[in-house]
Amino acid sequence: MIRLALLLAMVPGIALAHAPEAPGWSGPEPWIALPWLLAAGLYGAGFLRLWRRSASGRPEMARRGQIFTLGLLTLAVSSLSPLHAASGRSFTAHMIEHELIMLVAAPLFVWSRPLGVMIWAFPAGGRQALAAIPRSRAGGGLWRFFSDPLLATVLQAAAIWIWHLPSLFDRALKHEGWHAAQHLSFFVTALLFWSAMLGPRRNAWIAAFCLFATSMITGALGAFMALSESPWYGPYAALGLAAFGLTPAEDQQLAGLLMWVPGGLLHAIVAVAILAPHLRSAPMKEAHDA
Repeated sequence: MIRLALLLAMVPGIALAHAPEAPGWSGPEPWIALPWLLAAGLYGAGFLRLWRRSASGRPEMARRGQIFTLGLLTLAVSSLSPLHAASGRSFTAHMIEHELIMLVAAPLFVWSRPLGVMIWAFPAGGRQALAAIPRSRAGGGLWRFFSDPLLATVLQAAAIWIWHLPSLFDRALKHEGWHAAQHLSFFVTALLFWSAMLGPRRNAWIAAFCLFATSMITGALGAFMALSESPWYGPYAALGLAAFGLTPAEDQQLAGLLMWVPGGLLHAIVAVAILAPHLRSAPMKEAHDA
């Protein structure tokens, strides 16, 4: 375990070390590249149209545009680079890919609030129709239902635990369609979760509870992986050796540490950041009441 802990600082190298060995890497798969290009194109077109129409709001537009671009680049690194191919040979690389999608790209997208910009890529009639969806009873009701913090937390936790069952995880490794479904469920549930945690209407105490709960839920799964002495996933075990001469069991243990420590720590840090203003104001309120 000490050896694995020392390798945590080298995880980008682990992924890159696998990239040349990953068979069949000739570029990103269309099912990943096309949605990425579509999102970038819609945002870019909407951004340019809004930029020409707005002068006073440009600083805020630029800030959100930078955040969205960072999220898009993170998604590209996780799914469009050799890291994606490396994930077929190393569970650690696979874990880095998933952590980038769920812990970096998803909250950045939520933080940038891109839908309002993307709508402006459409003609006036299309913009009006799309803008009416969240204001409608059905559209608004569905969004409020699925972005409820408790439900979003359960959905994300379920996606993480269910897809890490050996039978489903092995199927996702062997079949591209199942792999696409796995990534889509991770990304969508992460978007719902971070929308509930970072949204303007959130309850800080409920959000902090959900973040701490997620830290425990994902940390428990990572701990089980890190402390297991035998590999869970047959396709990885069949490879014999992973990066830097790690055995499949050690490769899994390193991946588990990534989920357990950095993943759990990030949720806890965000929870504390959300609660901090309320904790600072509490003594002031008590002093005022006294």
